[in-house]
Amino acid sequence: MTSWQSQLRNSIDRQFDGLVELRRHLHRYPELSGKENQTSFRVYQELGDRGFKVSLGPEGCGVIADLTPDDSHRGIFGIRADLDALQIQDEKNVAYKSQCAGVMHACGHDAHTTIVLGALSAIAELHEDGSLPFTPSVRGVFQPAEEICVGAKQMIEVGALDGVEAMIATHVDPTRRLGKIGLREGIFTANCDEVRFKVKGRGGHAARPHQALDPISSAAQLIHSLYLQLPRSVDSLDSMVFTIGTINGGQNANVIPDHVSLKGTLRTLDRKVREQAIQQIERIADSVARGSQTEIEVTYGVSAYAVKNHPTLVNLLETSTTDVLGQSAIQRIARPSMGSEDFAFFTSEVPAAMFRLGCTSEHAGGAGLHTSQFDIDEEAIRIGAHVMAHAAIVWMERQSSSDSASDPTAQVT
Repeated sequence: MTSWQSQLRNSIDRQFDGLVELRRHLHRYPELSGKENQTSFRVYQELGDRGFKVSLGPEGCGVIADLTPDDSHRGIFGIRADLDALQIQDEKNVAYKSQCAGVMHACGHDAHTTIVLGALSAIAELHEDGSLPFTPSVRGVFQPAEEICVGAKQMIEVGALDGVEAMIATHVDPTRRLGKIGLREGIFTANCDEVRFKVKGRGGHAARPHQALDPISSAAQLIHSLYLQLPRSVDSLDSMVFTIGTINGGQNANVIPDHVSLKGTLRTLDRKVREQAIQQIERIADSVARGSQTEIEVTYGVSAYAVKNHPTLVNLLETSTTDVLGQSAIQRIARPSMGSEDFAFFTSEVPAAMFRLGCTSEHAGGAGLHTSQFDIDEEAIRIGAHVMAHAAIVWMERQSSSDSASDPTAQVT
């Protein structure tokens, strides 16, 4: 073990209690997408106090934190976290239970924020005490609004990737045991498109449906047709998932409403399959509309392409996982997730990779993501921060060595 490796472990261990305290604070006071002002300010203060050059994102949501020399021409290594919570009531019986009614960190973004802050703080500490044989060039990107798939693009627009040559991120995984790291090259998560339907009919009395054009009946037929026909419109070997998540229409039990609104998501792994599925959705909607004599308008909301893990960055994460935890900690992910991640917007711009961080033990964790009982074993924070900081240092060390090899004056002893 090199000197900086042992110093890194010590730094993470010294920070650990404070990181747990920070994570619990964020868990108690979650903020929804686009409203992460207090979370952002806390990160801004913490990293500003540690010597980072910090700036807030659009409307005070999100943080960019740099630890880079002013005269460096080397590329920056980026580490990304997300900040937002979900509209879910926290049902856990823990001291750090959410204090915000109907809002909780049910996807681990409080942990991601804490992990990245811990990794950055450790790098800064090693730089300050002279443990690193080079000057670090690292950036933390804390993005808002991941859950509604707009935050990454917002941060890119304000310069989050300027000068960045590579980036990593993590996501806690309650299906994976504490101490295990999930890695996969290539497609990591699915393309995701929000699909919206507005079914327009003609309202009337519930006792006289023949005098109305019932949009609820049409919506029911639409859902049934989509669920039945859409999967049969693509090759059975191609992954595709379509789900309706919301239905809104009517206010009275004895009144047929004028319109019904539906929202759902389409998830695919292949862009051609995505295009085929979108065309079929529109054909099905048109057919149901004609058959029911209603109008069905199909529109699309936010979309995200698939996260594509760059093999060089996956190899870097494998090296760091092996050094920190041992080879046995690595678990190969056989198939992409049908979930989506707006980290995809970063992976489409620079070489990048995301890894799954096991967070379940006999003491905590196990409840699924986006559920009211979601929690983690907080030892995952120590592990995640250590792996991410290690990967960043190895990458910067390699870049520094490469620069020295190409600079004749740097080879003089």
